[in-house]
Amino acid sequence: MLNPKLKLNPKIFNSDVEQVSIRKGFGEGLLKAGEIDKNVVGLCADLNESTQMNLFADKFPERFVQVGVAEQNMVTVASGMAAMGKIPFCSSYAVFSPGRNWEQIRTTITFNDRPVKIVGSHSGVSVGPDGGTHQALEDVALMRVMPNIDVISPCDAMEAKKATLALVKTGKPAYLRLVREKTPIITTEKTPFSIGKAEIYWLPDIGLAQVGIIVTGGLIHRALLAAKELETEGIKTRVMNLSSIKPIDVDAIVALAKECKKIVTVEEHQIAGGMGSAVAEVLAQNYPVPMEFIGIRDLFGQSGKPDELIEHYGMGKNSIKEAVKKVLARKL
Repeated sequence: MLNPKLKLNPKIFNSDVEQVSIRKGFGEGLLKAGEIDKNVVGLCADLNESTQMNLFADKFPERFVQVGVAEQNMVTVASGMAAMGKIPFCSSYAVFSPGRNWEQIRTTITFNDRPVKIVGSHSGVSVGPDGGTHQALEDVALMRVMPNIDVISPCDAMEAKKATLALVKTGKPAYLRLVREKTPIITTEKTPFSIGKAEIYWLPDIGLAQVGIIVTGGLIHRALLAAKELETEGIKTRVMNLSSIKPIDVDAIVALAKECKKIVTVEEHQIAGGMGSAVAEVLAQNYPVPMEFIGIRDLFGQSGKPDELIEHYGMGKNSIKEAVKKVLARKL
């Protein structure tokens, strides 16, 4: 059942559940942040509407810089603005930022601990027809390896808005990962969100769970559908939303592993170096258990419809169910 304490959207399993692009939540969050704090500024690499930064740019043109197709310049300018007391948000496609300007982010932002927020939109294969060159599947690995930076991957538009507002207050660098396609609204205004905190969205009606499913980003709806169907098959699970990949909620992950003894991770990213790897690092040091990983298996993306690509790369509902059954069959 859905965790009643979290005030999740009661329409999650309905066919008419509202779907909104996660990037739209960022745009609305940045606009609100700009209204609250005059030090919030925006920079974009010629993709205002695509990244939804146009909402901020239209309202606060004097606090917005359109740098054009110059991602390296964008983050270095942002670093200078941060040094002067501003709170810059830089947006582009994730393949370009942090993909193209990783060294500048490292040297001018994280090395100097400047509170710049890198917003990587259009991540994962759900970019669809844009093809493999534009499908960022390595960005979490690139960013979480650097010191001094938070890495956040919201599960829906509502959480993206909350994450954007929360990042204004951290006083440190951050990477906010967004997807393009519309995804179901999972949370509500009353659902808690904190950087560094994981939440259990699904739990058994009765008794202990047999497998813990840890999800980040827009695939959480598929994981919840899988959990509901598994429940009817007699397999009890817990589904954790791990939107804060760094800092990571060690206590929550270890507690889930101790209850379930088996873990499946789900992400729209390369398995190597992604959220699943981060979870594996936590458990290897604290409470090792059998694991299965849902994600991209050392491949590039390709052109196609988003839903088709999710299925093709083994990240859909049925693939999650198969991974749960596979890990359940493994001996401790």
